[in-house]
Amino acid sequence: MNQEVVEETAEKTVETEETKTEKETKEKTKKSKKKKDERDEKIEELSDKLLRQMAEFDNFRKRTEKEKSAMYEIGAKDIVEKLLPVVDNFERGLLAVPEEKKEDAFVTGMEMVYKQLLTMLEGVGVKPIEAIGQEFNPDLHNAVMHVEDEEAGENIIVEEFQKGYTYRDSVVRYSMVKVAN
Repeated sequence: MNQEVVEETAEKTVETEETKTEKETKEKTKKSKKKKDERDEKIEELSDKLLRQMAEFDNFRKRTEKEKSAMYEIGAKDIVEKLLPVVDNFERGLLAVPEEKKEDAFVTGMEMVYKQLLTMLEGVGVKPIEAIGQEFNPDLHNAVMHVEDEEAGENIIVEEFQKGYTYRDSVVRYSMVKVAN
């Protein structure tokens, strides 16, 4: 009987040792899982941060590029506005030349410079606004006079006092016109 008790006790001891080892292994597994979970969470968190930083930088780069482009447009438009009075003065000067002096070298030179200036402006995207004979458009024209004219149609421009210009589809200067009613 003693031997049976010893065997039972030995079996229980072996069982408790096995359960202890199982418990220890389970705890170690849990701890390593926790460590892995913590590591995975940390990796996920850092990956998310990295993605957000990359997206933020990309947005910054695009915004900066757009602002730079807008600054260029504003600067170019400002230069064009300052050149338009020069174009107007060339036109007035060439219109004031008497017919007998049109063949003078000076007048010919002025016409060449005027044409070169217009070609340069067209090259950068500046275009004159068509006015005479066109229907009045408040987005392009500035009506400074109205006239009763039976021959011209309703809201048709009959005279242009100052030429208007656009730069890349935006109005730099509105045409000053006389409109028939």
